[in-house]
Amino acid sequence: MATMDECRSALQRLSDNLTRADGDVRSATALDRSLSCHVRDLDLTFTGRLRNGSITVLDTQAGPPREKAQIRLAMTGDDLVALVDGRLDFAKAWAGGRVRLEAGFRDLLRLRTLL
Repeated sequence: MATMDECRSALQRLSDNLTRADGDVRSATALDRSLSCHVRDLDLTFTGRLRNGSITVLDTQAGPPREKAQIRLAMTGDDLVALVDGRLDFAKAWAGGRVRLEAGFRDLLRLRTLL
C-alpha cells in the first residue's frame, strides 16, 4: 500500500509531467480549477489547484473531501502511483471503476484528451 508521502510525490510528478507537456495535453490542462484527490485506502484527501497545467497541493486532510472541488479524483494510493508511473492506463482504470473522475461537463470534455 502506497504511503501518504508516496502519493504526494506522485502528485508532484504528475504536476511536473503536465508542466512539460505540449499540444493537446497542454491545452487540456490549461485550466484554473480547484482539485481534490481522495486516496480511498488511506482515507485522506489532497486538495489543491490545477492552474495552467500545474498542480499545487495546498492541503491534506483526513477522510473524504470536505468541500466539492471543481475536479474530483478518487482512487487507491497504489493506483495513483501506478497511473503516474505509467503502469496503469487511466482510461482502463476509469472504465473498470478503479479511478473515479468527476467534473463539470465542459471540463470533462477538455480532460478527455488525456485519456
